[in-house]
Amino acid sequence: MRSTVYKAGLLVTVLLTTACSDEKPPSISVTGETTGRWYSEQQVSLGNEIYDANCINCHNPKARGTFKWKQPLEDGSYPPPPLNGSAHAWHHPISVLLKTINDGGIQMGGKMPPFREVLKDDEKIAVIAYFQSFWNDEIYSRWLQRNQSK
Repeated sequence: MRSTVYKAGLLVTVLLTTACSDEKPPSISVTGETTGRWYSEQQVSLGNEIYDANCINCHNPKARGTFKWKQPLEDGSYPPPPLNGSAHAWHHPISVLLKTINDGGIQMGGKMPPFREVLKDDEKIAVIAYFQSFWNDEIYSRWLQRNQSK
């Protein structure tokens, strides 16, 4: 029951945070029977394909990011952070993760290009499902608690 409440809260949060933007709301599975999370195994599988085609060269296999991601490079930009739950990605609601995917990371001091016109909405959501699949249950639970009121 508690998990269902979290999933419903997450869906409402995502829909409300995207309702005021000009972007259409993402497709989010609130069932996730096979994962116990907001996403399905099919989304993780699609996300893996999209990640391997677009993200792996910078964020590395299994979304582990770069080793010294907190230290600026010689040009002052920051290297790609881990997305696997070991860095700050778990602090952000889906709406912020989507904004970063859409707009890129340049405004945050990185070099990530925007993917607004490169990926479809369901592909962006699938990439988030994929890297969240690496988050352990504790990190995922903390993410849900942190973002259920946003």
